[in-house]
Amino acid sequence: MSEFINNRDHRQKILKEIIMELHNGKSADEVKAKFEELSRGVSASEIAEMEQNLIREGMPVSEIQKLCDVHAAVFKGSITEIHREKKPEETPGHPVHTLKLENREIEKLINDRLKPLIEKLRADSDTTLRRELKKELDALTAIERHYAKKENLLFPFMEKHGITAPPKVMWGVDDEIRNALKEALGLLNSDSDNGRIIEKTEEAVSKALEMVFKEENIMIPMVLEALDEDEWLRIRDDSGEFGYFMTEPGNLWKPSDKAPESTVNAPPATPAGGGYIDFEPGNLTPEEIKWIFNTLPVDITFVDKDGAVKYFTQGRERIFARPASVIGRQVSNCHPPASVHVVEKIVEELRSGKKDNEDFWIKMGDQYVYIRYFAVRNDKGEFLGVMEVTQNIGPIREITGEKRLVTE
Repeated sequence: MSEFINNRDHRQKILKEIIMELHNGKSADEVKAKFEELSRGVSASEIAEMEQNLIREGMPVSEIQKLCDVHAAVFKGSITEIHREKKPEETPGHPVHTLKLENREIEKLINDRLKPLIEKLRADSDTTLRRELKKELDALTAIERHYAKKENLLFPFMEKHGITAPPKVMWGVDDEIRNALKEALGLLNSDSDNGRIIEKTEEAVSKALEMVFKEENIMIPMVLEALDEDEWLRIRDDSGEFGYFMTEPGNLWKPSDKAPESTVNAPPATPAGGGYIDFEPGNLTPEEIKWIFNTLPVDITFVDKDGAVKYFTQGRERIFARPASVIGRQVSNCHPPASVHVVEKIVEELRSGKKDNEDFWIKMGDQYVYIRYFAVRNDKGEFLGVMEVTQNIGPIREITGEKRLVTE
């Protein structure tokens, strides 16, 4: 046993050295021979451990993110398959099966439609080709549904099981793909030359295809090792919140243990005695409280003093998706790596008393979203947490004149 541990520790050390060599400028070809000599196969969990160790030792997530494409190319073909006697993930309806179905659609859209258009545009500047390319790129932007499910449903459970580095790296690359798609479409809507359009489109589709490989050969083996059926069930039940990429999930997969199915999304228990909850100006039942909050024309999310998401309203027209799995998640893990420092600064300023609130407003399609953060303090001034309030104020901004009467 000690020999196995020592060999594994040695391999971990060499793997880290390979990544550091890539970081310091060596090419994939220069380190490939060293990697192949080291081992015939590398498990997904070792890759995760390696990335997490690098972060613990001080390497920024952004630096590992830069290496992501390079080390994925080196590992390709060397990651061992995890064999199982039973493979529920191969059953239609299991979240892994759905994710793979979406990946096949991503590959078909890119390989069968986008890549041929890129080659045609390279040889011909016909404006019709630009319109066709824009249409297909618009279709690819629906990949956001795929990434949103991964980031908001899978990543929280990975973090719960101590897998923290891969989600941060993958989220960063997801954002690179989003940005490349946005830039490519922006160029197509302008007078930019075809060369620049082709360059940015190729960047987007190349990274998207590489992400398919990373998901299926690094992330999926990792989560299959870690997550239990109850957790997969919660992911399945929350997936509809985000939608699907050019496919629909099957409905054959059922967890072997039926008990969780009836309890995963069960409502909270009624307080002892089943009566009213007293407030200074009155009292309400738990049901009344629930539906008052869910009827408010704003979305509310509450993060407690320790940074954990503790509650969110469930109104009919929510602006940002909030799956049940976000409860208990650290708020810093609910945002892309590039914006985490902004969130942490807001929370600290509210916690310290430097500010009582912070406001932002952004355009999202046809919505004009007002986002407000408030420090929540008790009557002694003690900090209890942060409340986020979001609202589409577009219709409000368009109000003119007065309305004093009820109309039909």
